[in-house]
Amino acid sequence: MQREEMSRIAHSGHPIKAPLGDDSVRDLLRHALPRGDERVLDLGCGSAEWLLRALETHPGVRAEGVDISADALAQARSAAKGRAVEGRLTLHQRPAAEFAADEAFDLVISVGAAHAFGGLLPTLAAARAHLAPGGRVLVGDGFWGQDPSPEAIDMLGDLAPLADTVEQVTGDGWTPVHGHISTRQELDAYEWACWGSLAGWALDRPEHPDSAEALATAGLRRTEWLRTYRDCFGFVCLVLR
Repeated sequence: MQREEMSRIAHSGHPIKAPLGDDSVRDLLRHALPRGDERVLDLGCGSAEWLLRALETHPGVRAEGVDISADALAQARSAAKGRAVEGRLTLHQRPAAEFAADEAFDLVISVGAAHAFGGLLPTLAAARAHLAPGGRVLVGDGFWGQDPSPEAIDMLGDLAPLADTVEQVTGDGWTPVHGHISTRQELDAYEWACWGSLAGWALDRPEHPDSAEALATAGLRRTEWLRTYRDCFGFVCLVLR
């Protein structure tokens, strides 16, 4: 099974693709869109769930999303039509780091996509290049809540503690105006949803040629989460100016 298809199935029960509950997403968008008529860009939008929710809750917003996945963008277009917001959403298939626009944006979103830019600070540099004066950035990334094991670092990368992460951001000239640290419940719900969805898909299709691989992957990823990074990984979203 291709990695992209496996990811789509795993996130089917948690389309925001980040360890955040619906109330947390609404609150972050409320702080990120104070006027309600902003132009919004999502760098690495995937299936564009952040943009779809912004468009649904803020009728004056217009949005653009950038991603390399044709399948994810097709899913976004279908969802936008089903939610009657397709007229205010433009999607671009290209690497987020290579995207160029004719106009600046009032809000730039990049949640869980820092790998596409080579880290958090390069992500913020890319966002700054698209930002209108006085605009805001909504960024989300992982951090170490406790000292990680070497296995956790190998798996998730050399993340920083939360205090160091915030100091990096402020040292780069940004001011946090709102933030949310994912709760233990949000982190657990996200992981259970992802690997449970993948396992459930496989169990419902025992004759499918990819079912054994999907079931084995779900079990492996669940074990890695429980044994390797559950107790040390955290996730933070920041609204910055």
